[in-house]
Amino acid sequence: MHETPGQRLLRGLYSLVSRIALPFSLYYLIWRGLRQREYFDRWSERFAFYRSGGLADCVWLHAVSVGEVNAAAPLVAALRQRYPDIALLITTTTPTGSARAQALWGESVRHVYLPYDLPGAVRHFLEHFHPRLALVMETEIWPNLFAELRRRDIPIIIANARLSERSLRGYRPFRALVRSSLVAVATIAAQSEADAARYRQLGGSGASVQMTGNLKYDFPVPTGIVEQAQQWRQQWGERPVWIAASTHPGEEEAVIAAHLQVLAAHPQALLLWAPRHPERFAAAIAAGERAKLPLRSRRADTLPGTDTSVFVIDTLGELMSFYAAADVAFVGGSLEDIGGHNLLEPAALGVPALVGPHTHNFAEITALLVEVGAVRRVSDQDSLAQALLRWLDDPADRRRCGEAGRTRIAKERGALARTLALIETCLKDRS
Repeated sequence: MHETPGQRLLRGLYSLVSRIALPFSLYYLIWRGLRQREYFDRWSERFAFYRSGGLADCVWLHAVSVGEVNAAAPLVAALRQRYPDIALLITTTTPTGSARAQALWGESVRHVYLPYDLPGAVRHFLEHFHPRLALVMETEIWPNLFAELRRRDIPIIIANARLSERSLRGYRPFRALVRSSLVAVATIAAQSEADAARYRQLGGSGASVQMTGNLKYDFPVPTGIVEQAQQWRQQWGERPVWIAASTHPGEEEAVIAAHLQVLAAHPQALLLWAPRHPERFAAAIAAGERAKLPLRSRRADTLPGTDTSVFVIDTLGELMSFYAAADVAFVGGSLEDIGGHNLLEPAALGVPALVGPHTHNFAEITALLVEVGAVRRVSDQDSLAQALLRWLDDPADRRRCGEAGRTRIAKERGALARTLALIETCLKDRS
């Protein structure tokens, strides 16, 4: 099916705006690079110029950043096992996503940055890699890329598709353009019925939208992670341990303030602290030092000592290991209006969690875990401290709530098998 004249006009206007905005995109890379030097690397890939050779007839998966890469992990593992002779190409947009992909899969997959959505860059990308199938994780809709995939008759699956109410409202001014882009999509594999309904409102046809469930429920708990956590706890001594994970600016003061209140009741308590972005590692260390608390970090000291009060996890890819070593978790991006982060990892490990009021990016998962008592909401640093103390002071309730979360997560698995079935159909049609 070819584009209509109206669709071509819309996309032409979009491409014109994208070209005009290109200098601002480059300024953004420079601005981010001043805070995280990896943004200065591999600029040529942003325009689809690659130093390595191409791939013939590969399966391509795009995961914009760390969260999407982690969600894709079980799918990539299953694809490697089921189709060992098909090359896998992984693209990301952020350096942290790139680092996570390389940490998970190393040289077993090819990784590059996805280029800007400019017509020439998109064509060069597809001529270089020749995918037989495009798997796009969650909420990435790129008009020029989708149109070129459609022109080349390359099927697109939006896997683990999610669309919050806020994102739906944000797309509405561009609804005609988005609708014309979604025409190119073979299947939208939605995380939930609510996500499926919102995609239909956005313009996905009823036949192409299916509810397959959330791939994040299918992630494996690494072998030996619980035993490792138990060994760590023995080294740290008998004391309460809580973790502040994926925190953002504006939440750092609340984390320290809450920990000071916890220390007033439990002087030996340990805070494990994993900021969301690498550029905030130094800020977390500085916040602990300003509070004059005994502090160590993962890179400098490896593990906490018996006298450590704050331990900053200034590395990537290790969060789940430290979740397993905590009694209670606070998952950030939720006190500030970020939209929250993934609650499934602590839940799968039986660790109860606290979140702020802003969880619209993970609304269904949060509601599911709140319903069974595995997650509780807080509103500020004082309520965070009070909620921490309630669980730290009541081990029986803490264990009961954690186990309720673990059980609920186990019941939700199955999205991986349903998504693989869709992929298999597409690959058979292309063979």
